[in-house]
Amino acid sequence: MPMRSPGRVFWPLAGLMVLADCSSKRAIEAAAPGVGVPTPVVEDVVRFTLLYNKGAAFSTEFGPYQRWFLIGATLVFLLLLAQHYRQITDAGRLATVGLALLAGGAVGNLLDRLTSARGVVDFIDVGTQSTRFYVFNFADAGVTIGAILLGYALWRHAQSDPVHEATQS
Repeated sequence: MPMRSPGRVFWPLAGLMVLADCSSKRAIEAAAPGVGVPTPVVEDVVRFTLLYNKGAAFSTEFGPYQRWFLIGATLVFLLLLAQHYRQITDAGRLATVGLALLAGGAVGNLLDRLTSARGVVDFIDVGTQSTRFYVFNFADAGVTIGAILLGYALWRHAQSDPVHEATQS
């Protein structure tokens, strides 16, 4: 069932995602002892380690023009999400929440790319001893969780769609 006013969920949540991402990045940059120097938060399991990622997810590299390629790709992605906003939010509240987290996270990292050639600020460092996950930020978490929620919500919506059910019979 479509939400009556998806903007009442989407805009505050997307805005909060951007605000949390940008403010946490600036706070880490101000407080970090240096780039690449870990600061334990929860023993050795969660640390804050300031890094700058010029590449895409997991520090994937795209060559000398990757900054501009990633800026362009993000803008195209956000435009596609905007074009499909009504269809996505018609899938319900969970889809709207997923879309807000995804869009807010994309905007958070886009702002870093637009304002600094150093790259996206990453700082959340999870693991144990020498076994660590890639260092990430709130925007990355929002994009990942948002994509999972959105995918699940759209799949669930498609399963309950009468047209989908008629084609399955």
